[in-house]
Amino acid sequence: MEITAFERPFHAYLDEIRSITMIIPVPNQWNDRDSFTLITADEEIPLNIVEKIYFQEFIKYVCILQEDIEIGRQYWVLDSAKRKSDLQIGAITRTAEFDDLFYYSGSLGVEYSRNESAFKLWAPTASEVKLKLRSPSGDETRYTMQRGDKGVWSVTIHGNLEYFCYTYLVCVNLSWKEAVDPYATAATANGTEGVIVDLAKTRLPISPPPPLEHSVDSIIYETHLRDFTIHPDSGVLAKGTYIGAAEMDTKGTDGKETCLSYVKNLGITHLEILPINDFAGVDECGEKIEYNWGYNPIHFNVPDGSYSLDPRDPYKRIQELKILINSIHQNGLRVILDVVYNHVYVRETSSFEKIVPGYYFRHDTFGMPANGTGVGNDIASERKMVRKFIVDSVLFWLNEYHVDGFRFDLMGILDVETMQEVRMAVDETDPSVIIIGEGWDLNTPLSPEKLANMRNQKSLPGIGQFNDAFRDCLKGNTFNLYDKGYALGNVHYYEMAKQVISGSIGLETTGFGLFGQPGQSVNYVEAHDNHTLWDKYAVCLADEDKETRRRYHRLTTVLVLLSQGIPFLHSGQEFFRTKNGDGNSYRSATEINQLDWNRKIIYQDDVEYIKGIIKMRKAHRAFRFPSAELIRKYMKFLPVQRPILAWILEDVKEYGPWQSIVVLVNPLKSAEEVKLPKGKWHILADHCLSGTVPSQWSVEEKITMKPLSTYVIITNETKSMRNYSG
Repeated sequence: MEITAFERPFHAYLDEIRSITMIIPVPNQWNDRDSFTLITADEEIPLNIVEKIYFQEFIKYVCILQEDIEIGRQYWVLDSAKRKSDLQIGAITRTAEFDDLFYYSGSLGVEYSRNESAFKLWAPTASEVKLKLRSPSGDETRYTMQRGDKGVWSVTIHGNLEYFCYTYLVCVNLSWKEAVDPYATAATANGTEGVIVDLAKTRLPISPPPPLEHSVDSIIYETHLRDFTIHPDSGVLAKGTYIGAAEMDTKGTDGKETCLSYVKNLGITHLEILPINDFAGVDECGEKIEYNWGYNPIHFNVPDGSYSLDPRDPYKRIQELKILINSIHQNGLRVILDVVYNHVYVRETSSFEKIVPGYYFRHDTFGMPANGTGVGNDIASERKMVRKFIVDSVLFWLNEYHVDGFRFDLMGILDVETMQEVRMAVDETDPSVIIIGEGWDLNTPLSPEKLANMRNQKSLPGIGQFNDAFRDCLKGNTFNLYDKGYALGNVHYYEMAKQVISGSIGLETTGFGLFGQPGQSVNYVEAHDNHTLWDKYAVCLADEDKETRRRYHRLTTVLVLLSQGIPFLHSGQEFFRTKNGDGNSYRSATEINQLDWNRKIIYQDDVEYIKGIIKMRKAHRAFRFPSAELIRKYMKFLPVQRPILAWILEDVKEYGPWQSIVVLVNPLKSAEEVKLPKGKWHILADHCLSGTVPSQWSVEEKITMKPLSTYVIITNETKSMRNYSG
């Protein structure tokens, strides 16, 4: 019997394993409906009505079964007037019983060999599934798939299917939908079909990344792949592509290095790349006039084709991305991928929703899709097969592409257990892989204690969180451009500045800090989101001249690098990146988003200064203690006049070349004198120079700091702070 949604006299939904809900439209002439029967191919089962609720436009009946429904089998419901409707899969997919019944731990997707290819799709609510194959010549063939345990449909096709395109045709609730395999690893241009490829052909000799002892040893540099090379003066040949980002020895108009060569010499440890998995918003086959950050995920395990030299060749983007990652490794850097598992581009058209409707996304108490992400859908990571997909996907990028870290977009939408499983799964392969995320507190229908946000950091050891307290304390509130932070001399942020600079662990307080360990604090003042630091300072320091804003900006960046925790820089921050005041450039013009390599030339002295600070941080473990216990033991703030900040890392010779280190910060526009602990001190950094070679001259008793400056002084004498009073 064929029936459409428009022909159904009423709607019957399976909402729990033994509960069916009937929705009867009113007003209507069908008043005599107080009995219902479930019909199968070989029997009729009376339904027991346990609840009847009247609404303005419909009547709701809740019926109970004595036996479990066989999900995936076609059932019909007959009312007392002999009118029939199909039993549709309803809220059952959002129950714990469904999760337990259909959890599948095996592999999914396509397993390719030259002789045959095996296809497996998890679709427990489907009554039929077909595989649609399209040969390279365009011939189309459909194959009926067989249902197995846990709702997994499979079929094995003999012969060499390399380069064949494929999709799945899935029938749920009498409706057929065509979907791309969620586990696809290759796709056609613009992602309309999955493509069968031999990943072994794309593998390169592995260039191992440099060693990493602890996450606080990281210095992260975030960039967008197109921004990185697209500027006319970047010196890159293949601008805006994977291959272009892999180019070495590129030069700007001054004849000095740009792009990857520049980043290598800057001294950072990790290059973090905004999402490069297949996303919507840019026509891969067009002129690339569109721009997008990449937070519109379509296929989670496929590199995006807009960065490829040939998006129509499914192999090219895979090979080119691997060349880029290999090149980054060969230059002594590690790679972090920005991953977006918290939502999809469009819920209704996503493969997840087409294959298992209602399962992959959260819904509120009224059955409406949740929207904590602000983009119309929240991934239900707490469900077992969603969690499995996320873990499987992370491991795919780790093992196939050899990346070294993951930055989880809107991690606060995901649940704690999923992030714990990600951390454990990654640790089994490589414990040095860094995992960080945005632990914002977002309004999604999951118990607050289950969300992977900063509030629950105690349950997320080994996972870093972007520290918005650090960000807003130092530069001023991100969402109030006129607010001035500690780095601009605002004494109201003074005590908080001490906390965030010391790793947000609660140093010198009786309470607990924001985090338990410094490796949980990702310290930043600028990222791809919101205004750049330069653009914010152009507003809140509008009455200051450009030189003064420059010095404030550099002081703020230095604090990121000298604080305990994980420092994070936005690409170009060191040469005062601007987006011309655009605070949300996710799809703005290239001219707004591109990394202007000519600013590196203009502000070369500032770049060299930041390089010196980075060298300093890397030279001594005391700037990057891996535990709260070590910070509490060795780091002390000195009693100086506000808003001057001063702290000592005392008797730390076993962790680096200097016995004791004092950092002094002057966020005032006047020169300030600071009394020093007794002894001879040598300058590593002052208002204009920085590095790891101490000055030949010494200072004793006091030092006069230039306006808007940071000083780092060291001694190799054993210190005692008992008699220091400031």
